[in-house]
Amino acid sequence: MAAALKRGLQAEGFAVDLAHDGEDGLHCARTGEYDVVVLDIMLPKLSGYNVCKRLRAEENWVPILMLSAKDGEYDMADGLDLGADDYLAKPFSYVVLVARLRALLRRGGGRRPAVLRSGDLSLDPARRLVARGETAVELTPREFSLLEFLMRRHDEVVSKTEILEHVWDTYDTDPNVVEVYVGYLRRKIDTPFGRNALQTVRGAGYRLVSDGG
Repeated sequence: MAAALKRGLQAEGFAVDLAHDGEDGLHCARTGEYDVVVLDIMLPKLSGYNVCKRLRAEENWVPILMLSAKDGEYDMADGLDLGADDYLAKPFSYVVLVARLRALLRRGGGRRPAVLRSGDLSLDPARRLVARGETAVELTPREFSLLEFLMRRHDEVVSKTEILEHVWDTYDTDPNVVEVYVGYLRRKIDTPFGRNALQTVRGAGYRLVSDGG
């Protein structure tokens, strides 16, 4: 299949290097200047999960599309949480694969860390862990989702409407619920540590700042 994909992608105008195991693939990704990586999960020597995890730990942000015979929702979530940009289960449409690769090329290789950080506040989406420095912070699922959204947009002002759309997946919920949950978060990530990271921007929304000490 790898050889067939290589021939097909070359026919589409891509320049393609092929690695047959995870160790070789990791070495290629580390040393080459690639626009996108197609990464199988079930690789000899080193799994695709581990290749992706190591690249992201090294702050290598090359776009990664994972291919796998594992089509469960948790397998897909694992791949994306480790830092992959897209996930395609086998058997897959070759036309869709090419379209997704072109979409990743348009998006480029911006920074997409697996663990989010804002100052000494960290959030690990895969392990569902939050910490302020070395101190673990316990959050409810909704509080976690709200903090994750704010950390992905840290130092930016986000409106109540944006938060409702991304965290509650609706515009119809009473916007005041956002204010309530912001209060809950402040009492967990700021107040016990003498911080003021989660700030209200009057008339505009909220901002999570990195230097909120």
